[in-house]
Amino acid sequence: MRYEISRLENGYTNRILTIDMDKGAINISELDRSSRDFFTGGRGLGLYLLHKKYVPGMKALDPNNPLIFAPGPLGGIPQFPGAGKCMAVSLSPLTGIPGVSNFGGLFGAYLKYAGFDALEINGIAQQSTMIVIDAFKGEIFFMDAPAIDHVFDLEQAIIDHFSDLGHKKKNIVFLTTGLGAANTFYGCINSHYYDPTKRVCEIKGLFRTKQAGRTGLGTVMIHKKVRAIVILAKFPHGDNPYGAHNWDRVKQAGARLHKVVREIDPKSLRMNRKGSAGLIAFMNKESYKSLPVKNFQLGTDPRAEYICGKYYEQHLFEHRGNDGCFPGCNLGCTKGGLVTLKTGRKNGSQVWVDGPEYETAAAFGSNLDIWDPEFIMEANWLCDDYGIDTITAAVIIAFLMECFQRGYLTKEDTDGLELTWGNQEAAMELLHRIARGKSQIARVAGTGMEPLIGWISAKYMQRNGGTDPKEELKSFAMQTKGLPFSLYRTHRSLSMQASYAAASDIGAHHAAAWLIKVDLLGAFPTLEDKATALITYPRVRLGNDNLGLCKLPWVDVFNPASEEIKNTDIYINPASQSIYADFYNGMLGTEMTWQDIFSRTDRDINLQRVMNAMVFGTDTLKRDWIPERAIGPTDDALYEAEKDYNDGEVSRIAGKPLAEIQAMSSSEKRQILMDHRKKELSKLIQTYYEKRGWSSSGIPKVDTLRQLGLWQYMSQEAQADVTRLNGES
Repeated sequence: MRYEISRLENGYTNRILTIDMDKGAINISELDRSSRDFFTGGRGLGLYLLHKKYVPGMKALDPNNPLIFAPGPLGGIPQFPGAGKCMAVSLSPLTGIPGVSNFGGLFGAYLKYAGFDALEINGIAQQSTMIVIDAFKGEIFFMDAPAIDHVFDLEQAIIDHFSDLGHKKKNIVFLTTGLGAANTFYGCINSHYYDPTKRVCEIKGLFRTKQAGRTGLGTVMIHKKVRAIVILAKFPHGDNPYGAHNWDRVKQAGARLHKVVREIDPKSLRMNRKGSAGLIAFMNKESYKSLPVKNFQLGTDPRAEYICGKYYEQHLFEHRGNDGCFPGCNLGCTKGGLVTLKTGRKNGSQVWVDGPEYETAAAFGSNLDIWDPEFIMEANWLCDDYGIDTITAAVIIAFLMECFQRGYLTKEDTDGLELTWGNQEAAMELLHRIARGKSQIARVAGTGMEPLIGWISAKYMQRNGGTDPKEELKSFAMQTKGLPFSLYRTHRSLSMQASYAAASDIGAHHAAAWLIKVDLLGAFPTLEDKATALITYPRVRLGNDNLGLCKLPWVDVFNPASEEIKNTDIYINPASQSIYADFYNGMLGTEMTWQDIFSRTDRDINLQRVMNAMVFGTDTLKRDWIPERAIGPTDDALYEAEKDYNDGEVSRIAGKPLAEIQAMSSSEKRQILMDHRKKELSKLIQTYYEKRGWSSSGIPKVDTLRQLGLWQYMSQEAQADVTRLNGES
């Protein structure tokens, strides 16, 4: 199909590209301005497009479930740090509800440069296919995909093909997924882009990858038989190339944030040297105990120094070149290095690994009781090569290890694998088997945590009889709504417990409300403060997803000017938020405060909650909960591992002298502690619902949806479901 590229206007192309794989049909339509302005773009626009296609009973692998990519109006503008984000949106195979995942690199920007605010893919192709958007020729077409199962082999085939056609590497960006996505429900999507600055083995320039990992959208992609989406394009040039209302204001805002990042990061988190793995040292502090160890049983370990950002900085990361995942971002947190593989099809080969980031380092490291940084890097590379989410895969392996530890699994169940803590060989072999769908336990593990609980329970009952252990397994199966936890142990952060339980509507992920760090620092002393934070922080965090921006230059680089602002939450970094507002207003020609800009995110937050309610129905409240392991010690031995702290908590809760508490049994003290924490979490969730304008069952009230202006954008089925669930006629 031939088309003409439209000029950008206020950061928008005002067009949507829709592809029906079943029919081989390509359609370009105008983006309705009222919908665009209401949902802003990125995540919000993607959820709206998904809602328009959603019908009750739809499943993630149904042909009519769309896979949507949307960058947002501020994405793709290199004059501002962190402007390279894109959102992937679809129903999740893991959870059955809308799945959302953001990813970096150049794909979102090039999609916009090629002329589109969103790409929507429907149907299932007849054979394995590549979609090609050629912005140089103004042409969109299909190609048969090479019969290649592994991501990095496919990457090289795509690079060779389009390079042979005369395209420069910097003009080729693409998405892929691989074998693991076909064999699991947690396939990731790899975003490939060329980095001309990176030096590896004295060769300058290589293709790098970022991932849309969470919620299994790579599985949706490969199920549609879409093996790759390739965009051929280049950065716009000339005066005001992105169609800003006030280009000078945009550039000035970018220069101000660049200055903050340049001056502050080297003195604080040092993201440009450690990447996000630097967070391990903070979470591992004895006073916080928030680094998950052995499936979230413990929260700190002295061996963490071997997998922390400082170790990677000094021993494994390659620092030559610019580590920003998008041009113009001087945070430079996309770290990586070389590692020699010890397993798999390329055993003995040295490969480049993009990562690990904090989540992967903690997931394949401390949470498996493995303290080998090169093991973590190999696991990272393998997950990317197979096309599976590192977080989900590793948290499931940790759960299986604990089941083995506690006798719920035997070597017969695990096909001979000795799944003991710290067993690198067994963990790596299980990863290979899951990705390839080899063995029964691997295939069940590939479907996610909830089916795995049922399978282990049945195996145990078949072997031992007696009481069904399912409820016990649920207590340490670290998932919410079917999505395994991202890597934060939440015993000491009630705010983060509620974030995982209720504020993160995709399941247990930190994207919506990453409150643990500031909560540990004492930012939210009261229940009311915590509930307010569960509103205000998702507005900003998910608002950035709507705009096409990375959160890290805001959240991980504290602007000293924020300390001078009175009568506000300084932890939300208001001085930098004002810079973001200048960027937004300069692009769109508005005059809004940052609070007004990000409060619009309430619209898509409520839309996602409506869609969740359409799936969960009267179980919506029940699904807003977390495993007991995330609340506190699940047995007496774990209570005693942090006895001094826990005794102090029980003393405070019971209002009794510490000496009296110390004389009590661990079992009795643990019961008091857990009962109290569960009540506090329930109170916080209910306070959060009330502030959101939702019912006590977690359903958005009709009046709330009308006041937001969202009601008119909802389908008749959604309106009927919300009315019924609120007990209205």
